[in-house]
Amino acid sequence: MIRARTLAGALAALGATAAAAIPAQALQSGHAAARHSVTLKNVRFHPGTLTIKRDDTVTWLWRDGSIAHNVTGGGFKSRTMSKGSFTVRFSRKGTFNYHCTIHVSFGMKGKIVVR
Repeated sequence: MIRARTLAGALAALGATAAAAIPAQALQSGHAAARHSVTLKNVRFHPGTLTIKRDDTVTWLWRDGSIAHNVTGGGFKSRTMSKGSFTVRFSRKGTFNYHCTIHVSFGMKGKIVVR
């Protein structure tokens, strides 16, 4: 694994063009930020629990036909909708529980674990 300092020094030797191609969070956290998705379908979040790294993003994708849902909790809140997407970048470690306020009584709950 390459340390951020070593990577930054190597990029400086290559010039500004190469450095601009690497996201700033990759240099700070030691890994390139990843993108993950959670699908809302059949009045559930799929997957129900998602483990990611700090600075990764999660996009919730509405795929439940005309059934309206929202994503609420963990310090974030989407609007209520039946199609579309909602994205959050997780910049700190921890466990973030969330739910759909409309269908929480049906067990529509999820969790993001940031390591």
